[in-house]
Amino acid sequence: MQRLRIRFCREDEIKFISHLDMIRLWQRALNRAEVPLAYSEGFNPHPRISLAVPLALGVTSDAELMDIFCSRLVSPHWFIAAVDRQLPPGIKILQVYSTGLNLPSLQSQVRYAEYLVEAETEKEPEDIEAAFSSLLSAERLPWQHQRDTGIRSYDLRALVDDLWLIEWHRPYGTIGMRLRCDNSGSGRPEQIIAALGFTRYPQSIHRTKLILQAA
Repeated sequence: MQRLRIRFCREDEIKFISHLDMIRLWQRALNRAEVPLAYSEGFNPHPRISLAVPLALGVTSDAELMDIFCSRLVSPHWFIAAVDRQLPPGIKILQVYSTGLNLPSLQSQVRYAEYLVEAETEKEPEDIEAAFSSLLSAERLPWQHQRDTGIRSYDLRALVDDLWLIEWHRPYGTIGMRLRCDNSGSGRPEQIIAALGFTRYPQSIHRTKLILQAA
């Protein structure tokens, strides 16, 4: 038995693929590449594949993580060569390595996600920095979000770890965000942008890093 961790990118071509469709895409690619997947036990066995965190529709990333269990040892080099050619445009394997069989689930290890967010704004850089300071110094930031099941109310401030300005070129600013991403809640970049006083939805959102709990 072997547990492989895969880091891969999701580019513009597939940024509107849902989480479930992404899992199905990987299952088909792994089967076509004849990767010796391990299966769960029970009445309805399924391949042991798990993605770290769902990626919202329209968001790109070069930091996606996935764990798969293999029934026998395979080399990372063979895995990349065999699977990469089965993947569609817009998805590419960046790294593969073995990890401990008995470690907690990948989903339970994620603590934060970092993003690059490009947003249109008339604000000057000092105004953007002031908005960062105001949000980060707040003890609470009550927020509401409309979901299919109704309105959800929560503290948006608790989901923000850090904010920083990367680049400003009128009328756009590029903002770095480190947002909470665990079982207590996940920050959404577009909501942070709105809370900062930006009036338009971001031009682009790109996930750059998933931060896991130290082993």
